[in-house]
Amino acid sequence: MIPSSWRLPLLTFCAVLLLWELSVIVFKVPDYLVPSPIEIGGLVRSRLPDLLHALLVTGTEAVGGFLLSAVVGVAVGLFFSTSSLIRRCFYPYVVLLQTIPIIAISPLILLWLGNGSASVLFISFLISVPAVIVNTTQGLISIEPNLLNLFRMGNAGVAAVLFKLRLPHALPHIFVGLKIAAGASVVGALVGETFAGSSSLGAGGLGYSSIYALSQLDTPYLFAIILTSSLLGLLLFFAVVVLERIMVGSWHESVRGDRVD
Repeated sequence: MIPSSWRLPLLTFCAVLLLWELSVIVFKVPDYLVPSPIEIGGLVRSRLPDLLHALLVTGTEAVGGFLLSAVVGVAVGLFFSTSSLIRRCFYPYVVLLQTIPIIAISPLILLWLGNGSASVLFISFLISVPAVIVNTTQGLISIEPNLLNLFRMGNAGVAAVLFKLRLPHALPHIFVGLKIAAGASVVGALVGETFAGSSSLGAGGLGYSSIYALSQLDTPYLFAIILTSSLLGLLLFFAVVVLERIMVGSWHESVRGDRVD
């Protein structure tokens, strides 16, 4: 049974596929420009082993970059929340990191770490970590003064205020950052693979495969790679959503009230 909240998106998706298929047929669009959904589906079935291997390679790198960004991002956010002086000194550099074009510094990363998964994972981390830091910091410092005064009246120490008040209060903000990082980590892995080439796991991942498909003008396979990349991003996003519902959904109204009317 399909959940009610999924029905409208699925109907919209099916309508888009039908319109796409009809447009390709009516306007006789060459498959090297825009292949039809049926052609893409057939190619996915015929090249499923290649796609699954590329998905495994890119997924390993993206998940590694995401997990590293989650750990580092939350730790840095906790560090920033301890002092306004620390935030004024270091927070602008997080913003600077977010504005640096990753394509511009990717060759430098490859020079330091070499070709392969290590460079790809690090690029994925660099793209995804700013969102975690920013949202974690915002959640940790957005505490009502009355709550802070209540803890001070109870003679609560810095650690108690941080881990019993600030961190639970910041969980919804942290998960917002993790949701953004989930998609960004996949983008970072794909960008990294276009520079780093094949990884230590064997044949290249989705980013490397897309460059190869483009060089061969294999547009249907390129669309299949795009579809697989989107699936990877969705899997990471929904994993974060499930974890959020487990940790936050039982007590915070931002998750308990999350429904589609």
